[in-house]
This record gives sequence, C-alpha cells and structure tokens, in this order.
Amino acid sequence: MTPLSRYTPCTLALVCAGIVATVPAHAQDSSAQLAPIVITGVTPTPYSSYQVDQAVVGPLGKKNLLDTPYSINVIPQSLAENQQLRSVQEAFSFIPSVQGMNIRPQTRGMQAGVVQNTRIDGMNIAATTDYPIEQFDSIQVLNGLAGALYGPASPAGTFNYVLKRPTDKPLREFTFGYESNTLFTERADLSGHFGNDDRFGYRLNLLNQNGEGYVADSRLRRELASLAFDIRFTPDTRLETNFSTYHYLDTGFPGTFALAKNVLLPAALNPTTVGYGQSWAGDDNVTNMMSATLKHDFNPDWHLSAGVLRETSDRASTVPTLTLTNNKGAYTETTATTTYSLDQVISNTITLNGHVALAGLTHDVFVSTTGFYWNRYTPYQTGAITLGTGNLSNPTIFAQPPLPDFSDRYRSVSTFQQSINVGDTIGFNQHWSMLLAASQSWIHAENYNSKGAVKSKYSADGISPTVSLMYKPQDNMTAYLTYADSLQQGDIAPSGTVNAGNSLAPYRSKEWELGYKVDIAGARLSAALYRIERPYALVESNNVFAEGGQQVNRGLELTAAGAVTRDINIYAGLSLLDPRLHDTGVAATEGAQILGLSRVVFDALVDYSVPAVAGLGFNVDMNYASRRAANYSNTDYADGYTIFNLGARYRTKIATKAVTLRVGVYNVTNQHYWANITPAGQNGYTGTDSGTATLGAPRTVRASIQIDL
Repeated sequence: MTPLSRYTPCTLALVCAGIVATVPAHAQDSSAQLAPIVITGVTPTPYSSYQVDQAVVGPLGKKNLLDTPYSINVIPQSLAENQQLRSVQEAFSFIPSVQGMNIRPQTRGMQAGVVQNTRIDGMNIAATTDYPIEQFDSIQVLNGLAGALYGPASPAGTFNYVLKRPTDKPLREFTFGYESNTLFTERADLSGHFGNDDRFGYRLNLLNQNGEGYVADSRLRRELASLAFDIRFTPDTRLETNFSTYHYLDTGFPGTFALAKNVLLPAALNPTTVGYGQSWAGDDNVTNMMSATLKHDFNPDWHLSAGVLRETSDRASTVPTLTLTNNKGAYTETTATTTYSLDQVISNTITLNGHVALAGLTHDVFVSTTGFYWNRYTPYQTGAITLGTGNLSNPTIFAQPPLPDFSDRYRSVSTFQQSINVGDTIGFNQHWSMLLAASQSWIHAENYNSKGAVKSKYSADGISPTVSLMYKPQDNMTAYLTYADSLQQGDIAPSGTVNAGNSLAPYRSKEWELGYKVDIAGARLSAALYRIERPYALVESNNVFAEGGQQVNRGLELTAAGAVTRDINIYAGLSLLDPRLHDTGVAATEGAQILGLSRVVFDALVDYSVPAVAGLGFNVDMNYASRRAANYSNTDYADGYTIFNLGARYRTKIATKAVTLRVGVYNVTNQHYWANITPAGQNGYTGTDSGTATLGAPRTVRASIQIDL
C-alpha cells in the first residue's frame, strides 16, 4: 500500500460526511423516499484576481497601492483559501523579500523586532507567537523603513494583519479538512447583521485542528475563537471591536539544530525521522487579544480613527535544540531554552487624515500618534536542561525531565514607546507629487532582576523623517524615489554575555529606494531597487554585547500579481539581495555575506481556471532559494532548494448549496531542505560563528470540503 493510498479512506470519509451533512434529514419510515441530490455546475466565471488595489497604509489611510511610494505586498484571503494555508508564516513564503520561516518575520534581509514591526489592524502586537490565517482578511507587508509612519522599528518592514469584518450578506461557511498523517480540521466562518437598519454586525471564526503530524507520535492542535463585532451609531460613525483566543500546541516535530565551534552544517536531514524531536517537547502557546477602534467620517475627504489593543502571548516552549559537536553527527540535546514566557502588549493609535486644495496644489495630510506599552516576563527557573547525547544517524529518545513552571515568572523588561507623526502628500499637478513625513518618538526601557530591582534603563527620543518624490507618466503607472531615516530600538543582549538581558541604546537605520509600478489589464507589475544600512550588534572579545559593525543590504525586487488572462491568475516575485557586514574590525567577517540569507529567492504561483469545466481549477507554485551562508566567516554554506506545490479545486452545487472541494500536494518531490537559518542571538553575531537551523516540512497532502449554507 502506498503512503497516499493509506489515507485515501480517511479523505473519502471526510468528503462524504460533509456531503451528507448538507442533505435534510427525513423521518425513519421504510416507505419514505429520499429526496434526490442534485449536483450542478456553477456559472463559468473566473476566480477573483490576486491583485489587491487598496490597503490601509498607516496614517496615510486607505490608499491605492499604485499611488504609494513604497513596495507593498498583500496576500488576499482568496489566495490563502485556494492554497489551504493555515498560518501567517506560510503566507510569507509567497513574498520573496520575506526569507525563512521565522516566528519574527523579516524583509530585505533584516529581522523584525518583537513588537515594533508587527501589527493587527495597525496596532502593535507580539511577533513571537503563532497567528492563524483563518481570522485574517489579508496579510500586508510594507518592505523597508517606515519609521515616519509607524514610529521606531527595525528596517525589517511593517507587517500588518487585517482582521475579517462583518460581511454585507449573511455568511454560513463550514470547512472540513484533512492533512497528512491523520490531522483533521473543522472550521466555521459565520457573519451577518441585525438590529434596526442592520446597525450591528458580527463575524465569528471558529477553528479546531487536531491530530498526528508528519512525524510518528507528533501532535498538532490549533484552537481558535475569533469574534469581530461592529456597531454603526450613525452612517458616518462606527465602532469596530475584536476578541480572540488562540491555542497552538505542537509536539514531536524536529527541533532546532545548532553548531559547536568549527562544526559544519550537514546536508538537510529527513524531517520525518523520529528522534530529531521528542514526543513531549514543543510549543504550547496561548494568545488572547481584544481591540476596539472608533472610526468617523467628517465628510468624503476627512476621516478620524482611534484604536486600542491589548494582547497577551503566553508561551511554554520546550522545543529541543540539538547542538552538533563534531562533523560525524554527534550532538548534545537540550530543552527549555526560552528566556521569556509571557508578553503583554497594550498598543494605541489615533489618526486624522484628509484632503484639501490650496493655491493650485493638493494636500493629503495626516497627523497621528501611535505607540505601545510592553512587558516581558521571565520564568524564575531558567537555563537550558541537558537531556543527553546522540547521533544524527541514530537519534536518541529521551524521557521527559522535570520542566520549569513557565507560569511562575517575574517582569524582566518593560518598554514604553510613543510617536507623533505628521505628513503631507503634495500634488503639484497630475504627474508630480511629493510625500513629506516625520515622526517624533520617545522610548523608555527598564530591565529588572528577579527581585524586581532595576538592573538597567535608558530613555531616548528622536525624529524619523522620510521624503518621497513620485512621478506618474500615465494614470496606470507610478515611478518614485524614497529616502527614509528611522530610529530603531536597541537589541537585547543574549544569554551568556556579560550584559545579558540588557537593552542597547537606540540607533538609526537609513534607506534609499527607487521604484516603479504599472497596472496592465488586471495585473500589477512592480520593481524596487534599494539600499539599507543599519548598525549591527555583536559579542565583542570581552564578551560584551554591543554595537560593533554595519550591515548594508542592497537589492532588487520584482513582483507581478493579478489576472494575466480571463482564466490565468498569478502571484509571483523575485528578490535579488546582497547582504554584507562591514566595519567589524575582524578580518574573517569584514565584507562577509550575512548568515542565513539567500541572494536569490523566487516564487511563482500560477492559478488556472479551466474554461471548459465550470468551477474546475488547478494551481502550481514554485519556491526557489539559493544557497545561504551557514556561518559568519562564510566558510560554510547551506544548499539552496526548489519546492513545488500542486493543487486542484472544484466548485459546484450540492442540494442547492455551494460546495468547494480542494486538494493540494506540498513539497511534491519530498525534498529535504533547511527552511531557516538564523543567528543564535536575536539579531547579532554571538561569537560561535554560526546560527541555528530548522528543517522544512516533507511532502504532505491537504484536502478540504467547504460548504456555504
């Protein structure tokens, strides 16, 4: 029996159960006749384009992406559904400028901060937790520096996750899914309005996924309850509220791989091997979030919004780390290496923006404030627990040791950040315009010991300016040149250093970007050429973590999204990146390529709707990444990889109800590859000359049936 045929009965049973669920029940009468089940096709219309025309770009408000002087990628809900994505991290694989499968995302070779770069509906959240894509309408990524719009942040870009909102028409959507090995999913997406003049609106998303993953005795469980509730006080004033709780648990999957000094990264391993993880070890994360945003339209030109968000991210991480001690596969395995087990974030934003015409010029102006208060908590019992030794050729299964109580903890870091942002997009005529913007920001951070005493603290403030010149030769195209200078919160010294846990003082990043965008017959093409520089933190010879170098990344991004023809839809991109480290004072790393970054990344998703068979569609996705430096001295490299994903769907009607069947095969060739290589510290060089690596998933099958009642 082949591996695929082993699970076919499960898939068929799931599909049949979904079909039966749509058939009305009848009395148990032997003479009763079952009503016929009528299966019909649907009107042969193409699927919605993957091109997104507008997005909310911070205090600029809702903007046509063609008219913004930034490189912005948007993953729409339709793409996520057709590809059966289950996490925000999976969505990032379609954006070549976002490399690796980091919990903390990054663009253009720069890793994001824990809170500063990541947002839900424009308000800061913790990036160091898992987010289910099922609760979001779109994933929006602004590449590069945006400190003038959002306040101090790493030059890693701005990641904004847009929550689903109540739909105009009632929605009753149920999805039942299956994934290798025996992982099953039930999901509901319910929406509608009620009350006088439909004043109240709701959107409820429920998710339950549970079962064994691609490793024997592994487990994945995802549980989500997310409610969006809107109140329309007047035609021009509404309150948008959101409440969600998400529990993510995975155990038994491969851990992370680290390297001792002078040990080389081996060829990528088989991720299904039992023993690269432990059946009791993994992530157990609970994320709770609530938010409220008041929006008011004074008139068609002037708008006000004010929002507040509170999030707690509770994490108990026992993911094992296998540190290779020689080049023959020997390793020492540890667990419970997490420094922080709880993040609490309270973030806010208030924005007034509008449009005026004065003295023959147009002005799109904004004034806003945005910021957050962020507390981090560390367990009283910290330090890696050594499990024992083993060899990659015959990995060891370890019994579960006594683990720390991750809920017994103290506040170790407190950070306050707030910015006032102002800007004006000046329109000189139909061809030329200029964006001028700046933020004045204040940062205060304190570090505490386990007794609550302040170990270190700092306060800083500064201005982050940006200026962009835009030229529109025609209405369907824009060329732009953008310069940005942004304040960035300092990194935190890693464990093992003299100043471990202390925050470095803020420093500055700078970027030049030259871009061009054009809309052609339902598709958008764009190109961006950029240069980013930022201070680089590293462990110096005295074992002190400090600013000690300069990272300079140069690159080119090309993207295409939308309908090429009536039946062919694409989402594709190419990233060419040259990330270098300078001014380190160490010959081995001077001018070296930054660890873990591919110089070439390409992803192309092609979606084809069969014109001769209404509702039938196929897609193929290819993801390519070139080799990456596995250490800072560039004497060791991890191989590149090419991953193919195939999918099919069929949309029809069963008993008058719309039904969509989907099946996908991911990593079709079952390639073994290193999905991610990152510094052992949060951002900088740690003195070991190497980083940590994680394995990519093997070939897996996902199938689902979606029923709209």
